[in-house]
Amino acid sequence: MSRNDEVADRLDEFADLLEATGVEYKPTAYRRAAENVRDHPTAVDSLAADGEDAVAEIDRVGDAIAAKIVEYVETGSIEELEERREELPVDMAALTAVEGVGPKTVGSLYEALGVTTLDELEAAAEAGEIREVSGFGATTEQNILDNIPFARESRERTRLGDARPVADAALSYLDALDAVAAAEVCGSIRRWKATIGDIDLLVASDAREPIIEAFTAWPDADATIEAGTGKASVRADDTRVDLRIVDSDEFGAALQYFTGSRAHNVSLRNRAIERGLKLNEYGLFDVSDVAESDADGESRDDDAGGDPAEATATRVGERVAGATEDGVYEALGLDPIPPELREDTGEVAAAAEEELPDLVAPGDIRGDLHTHTDWSDGGFTIKEMITAAAERGYDYHVVTDHATGPGMVGGVGLDEDEIAEQADALTEAADAVAEGTGGNEIEVLHGIEANIDADGDLSTDDETLAALDLVVASPHSGLSQAAERATERLVRAVEHPYVDVLGHPTGRLINERPGLDPDVEAVAEAAAAAGTAIEVNANPARLDADDGFVRAAMEAGATVAVNTDAHAPRELDNVRYGVHTARRGWAETADVLNARSLDDLLAFLDA
Repeated sequence: MSRNDEVADRLDEFADLLEATGVEYKPTAYRRAAENVRDHPTAVDSLAADGEDAVAEIDRVGDAIAAKIVEYVETGSIEELEERREELPVDMAALTAVEGVGPKTVGSLYEALGVTTLDELEAAAEAGEIREVSGFGATTEQNILDNIPFARESRERTRLGDARPVADAALSYLDALDAVAAAEVCGSIRRWKATIGDIDLLVASDAREPIIEAFTAWPDADATIEAGTGKASVRADDTRVDLRIVDSDEFGAALQYFTGSRAHNVSLRNRAIERGLKLNEYGLFDVSDVAESDADGESRDDDAGGDPAEATATRVGERVAGATEDGVYEALGLDPIPPELREDTGEVAAAAEEELPDLVAPGDIRGDLHTHTDWSDGGFTIKEMITAAAERGYDYHVVTDHATGPGMVGGVGLDEDEIAEQADALTEAADAVAEGTGGNEIEVLHGIEANIDADGDLSTDDETLAALDLVVASPHSGLSQAAERATERLVRAVEHPYVDVLGHPTGRLINERPGLDPDVEAVAEAAAAAGTAIEVNANPARLDADDGFVRAAMEAGATVAVNTDAHAPRELDNVRYGVHTARRGWAETADVLNARSLDDLLAFLDA
C-alpha cells in the first residue's frame, strides 16, 4: 500500500467516525480529501516534509486536514482520530460490510445497544433488539440479518485489486535478489480471480537460507508468520504472503501445480496417468517401467520438518518435463494453457484439439469507453483525463460522465442541457491537448453514462442520447431485484436503440454488495442480437461483468468492452484487471470492442 493510500484510508475512517456520531458536512469534506490524496501524483510524504502549506495544495485538502496529514506522516497517528476511536470503539469496516449498514447505522446501534462487532450485530438482530431502536423496524432488522453471511464471507477473502499490488511489490523485491533465478505469483491471484485467500509466491533457486532471510526482512512485511528452510510466510497490508522455493529444474512443474485449480490439476493428472506418466509439483515423470506401488502416492511438501526421503519418493521414474510450464503441457500433448483458463471448464479438451482461444491481452486495448471527469463525480478535468489517455498511447478516449437519474445522489449527474454544454467544453479540451502534445492523434468522443431504472428505461431523453457518440447505460439503484425482473430490466436496456454499452451490468461491489443476479445467458443473447456491447468494468471493486458473464457473452456471439470507469488518471491503469477478467471468460481480441481500430469502433456504434 502506498503512503498516499494509507493516509487516504485514515481520512476515510475519520469521515466514517464523524458521520457515525452525527457530525454533518465534515464527513463529505474528509472523503473528498481522501479521494484526492489517493489520486495525487506526488507522494504525500514529500509534501508533508515541506509543511502544511504544501499538503494543502492538494485539491480539496484544507488547512485543518493538511495539519492532520502532516501529523500522521510525522507521528504515525492522528490524536483526534484516536480520540474518536475511543469515543466509538467499533469495528467499522466489519459492520459497514453488511449491506444497508452505514456509519450512521453503526453509530445508532452502538448508542442504543452497544453493538461493536459483527457477532454482536448478528446477536442483536436474532434477539429482535434492532427493531426496537428508533428509526429501524422489523424489515430493516431482517435485511441486516440476511446480509450478514455475505459480509462474513467478504471478510475472509481479499479483493484482487487490493492483493495484486502487494504481490507485484513482493515479486519486484524477490527478483532483485542475486540468489533468485526466477520468481512468479501462483494460485488464484495468477488466475486473476476476483478475490483471493493468500498471496502465493514461487521462487526458483539453488539457495534457500539467504532468500528466506531476505523475504522475512522485506520492508513491506508487517510481521513474520513462519519461516522454514524452503518456505516462509509474512503478513503485508493485512494479507498473508506465502513463499515457496524450489529447484530451477522443477520450477515449471511447481508453477503449474500451484497455479491451476484443484479440478484443473486433477484433469491433468488423469491425462498423465493415461499416458504412463506421473505429474506432481516436482515434474512430469515416466513411470511406465516403475512398480505400481512406487509410482502411487501423493506429492509431499519439501519444507522444514519434512523428510527429504519422502520428497524424493515423489520423483520416481525418468523426468520428462518440469523446468518450464509449457514443457509440462506439451509433454502431455496439450497446447500451453493460459493461467486464467485453468478452472476445468473445457480448457484441457480445447488444448488437446488446438482450439484454445487467442485471448485478448492488455496491450490490445486501444481506448477507454467509460470515464468520468469533474463535471460529475470525477476528481479531474476533461483535459487532464484526455491527457492521461494520450500519455498511455490510446487511439481514442470517451468521456462518459454520469447523467441524472436513479442512484445519483448529492447533485451528481448531468441533465440534458448540461450534456449539451459539455460537448463544447470537450471539443475545447481536446484541441488544447492536441496542441500541447504537438498534434497528438487521440480521438475524443462524447458520451454519457445513463441510468437504467428499475423497469429498464433510461434517465436521459432519446433526443439527447441520439446526439452523443456513445451511450453507456448502467444500473445504479434497485440492485436487490428478483432475478426474473433483473433479467427483463437489462434485456430492455440492451435493446434500447441508443444504448451502445451495458455498463457494470449487475452493479455488484466485490465484498460489499452482491448486486443483481440476472439470467446472464438471456442478457448475453439479447445483447448479441441488438448489437450492444457488455462491459467488463475493470474497477477492481467491480470486475463486472464477471468471467462467467463474459463466457456467456462469448457463447452468444456478443461483444464485450473492457472499460475502467476511471474517475482519475491513475485509474486508467486498472484496465489490466478488466482484461484478465475478460480472458477468464475466454474473450479473444476480436471480441473486445475497444481493442478495435477507431474506424471499426465507429462502425459498431453506427450499426
